[in-house]
Amino acid sequence: MKRLFTVLLCTMVVAASFACGEDKGKAAKQAQAKAPTQAQKKQPERMSACNKQAGEKKLKGNARKKFMSACLEGKSTVAKVKKDRTGECNQQAAARNMKGEERKRFMSSCLRG
Repeated sequence: MKRLFTVLLCTMVVAASFACGEDKGKAAKQAQAKAPTQAQKKQPERMSACNKQAGEKKLKGNARKKFMSACLEGKSTVAKVKKDRTGECNQQAAARNMKGEERKRFMSSCLRG
């Protein structure tokens, strides 16, 4: 009986030591996994800068979304955003059958946002 109790106790001690060792390893791995990368640290700065640029350009709607997406990826090109916006404005003007001076005024106001 004493021997059975001793074996059982030793087994429990060994099992507990393995369990404690696994917890320490998991905690260390989680701490390493939670440490932000350099790119993650710069993300709030980039978001702020892109928001500021979009505000200065007075972009709204889809044009702002496209600009923000490109800017956050580091591919910010104003020409691309303007090209997309020009296409959208052209489609709207064509749908309204605008011509001449009326179309010029519409395009001007549309491109400004």
